[in-house]
Amino acid sequence: MDPVLIGFFIYLVILLVIGIWTYRLTKTQEDFIIAGRRLNPVVTAFSERASGESSWLLLGLPAMVFTAGLIELWTVIGCICGIIAAWFVIAKDLRVKTEKLDAITLPGFLSRNFGQENKVNEIIATFIIIFFYSLYVSAQFNGAGKTLHTTFGIPHFNGIMIGALVIVFYTLMGGFLAVAWTDFLQAILMIITLVGLPIVGFIAVLKGGYNIDFTLSSLFGNQTGWPAIAGIIGGLSWGLGYFGQPHTIVRYMSIKDPEKIRISRNIAIAWSIPAFFGAFFIGVVGKGLVPAGTLTDSEFLMPYLATTLLPLWLAGILISGAIAAMMSTADSQLLVASAALSEDVYHNIFRRKISEKMQLMASRIITLLVGASAFILAIKSEKLIYTMVSYAWSGLGASFGPAILFSLKWKKTTKYGVMTGMLTGAISTIIWANIEKLDNFITVRVVSFALATVAIIATSLLTQKNKNI
Repeated sequence: MDPVLIGFFIYLVILLVIGIWTYRLTKTQEDFIIAGRRLNPVVTAFSERASGESSWLLLGLPAMVFTAGLIELWTVIGCICGIIAAWFVIAKDLRVKTEKLDAITLPGFLSRNFGQENKVNEIIATFIIIFFYSLYVSAQFNGAGKTLHTTFGIPHFNGIMIGALVIVFYTLMGGFLAVAWTDFLQAILMIITLVGLPIVGFIAVLKGGYNIDFTLSSLFGNQTGWPAIAGIIGGLSWGLGYFGQPHTIVRYMSIKDPEKIRISRNIAIAWSIPAFFGAFFIGVVGKGLVPAGTLTDSEFLMPYLATTLLPLWLAGILISGAIAAMMSTADSQLLVASAALSEDVYHNIFRRKISEKMQLMASRIITLLVGASAFILAIKSEKLIYTMVSYAWSGLGASFGPAILFSLKWKKTTKYGVMTGMLTGAISTIIWANIEKLDNFITVRVVSFALATVAIIATSLLTQKNKNI
């Protein structure tokens, strides 16, 4: 049997075992959604990083470097800066505030922060999550299909099904505990892949005398003037999204001791820097090692390099790292989406009085339904992973980033300000991203975030008298 396939199936079995183990520890709705706020700082950090990065980091970013050139360096810098800023600016405040409000979801926080009866914000936040996460999770399922097809020759449809079944199984079994502990394992595999593969690639380039055909002008997208500036802004703007991604922000809320956030922050930053530069350099060495026309899809680059440069058993480990990236993000997003429906809609809005056991069962059923919906979307979508993630990342970042920042940091923020900010972020993303000329002029990630910020400030100032209504 193929040693790569053996390594991959061992990895899948470990994930399933974790799901079964954590099933016994998940007894309440709070356990399922937020691990009972009892994660240790190390698991919190690794889980936040694994869930924050996805098939985009292992497949999408190297592919963009391979095709677009050094301009993706600005994306790397923007993401690292965004990760650092989010940990320093909102992590501790959000952990303390959500426990005080007894909020276990982001929609719950954005509602309860302005009064227990404020349900409009909760409904809006929930449906924004469902809309954008349906795209985001399907992108991860697509990434699993691509990697399994490239590596093992498994048909794309079957690959998507395998990834979806495993992810949905351990997520609905163990909830947040399963997701956090599988993320811990996945983050380790991801960093091994992202650091190890480019090192091996550079050695191959040097030994073989290959030429990495990148010009310095590609650092600016081979453009001058405003197009060059817009390209740089577009890359750096990825960092704005980290303030508003519910699947990473929930990690801040789940740590056992708020005072230990400093430990988690340091670990997360130490992971991020080599990981992002590693993804960038996979694309760089690929430019030298992969002949033009070899890849039918540039997002096959990482699996191709692994199986070409490494012994098959080691390639299996690194490719498991790619699958890990997809699973660690998909499971977290799946859980956030199902939590939004079960906790924020079914339980809080409709005020269904049911036992903890029934509530937990409802959460698991909703998780299954959300996973099935994402699977259907994945098999019907033909868009690149990079494109789908960029769209969802912008929508979530603009809808929730300014709303969270102002809710935590500006006392004049009103529930109406947050409401208009979320709607402005989501609607402007949908409109701007689908008008190619506008998005080429300046990225939607900047425009939607800026418009949402202005909406929150303006509306809050206009509704100060009605702040507590």
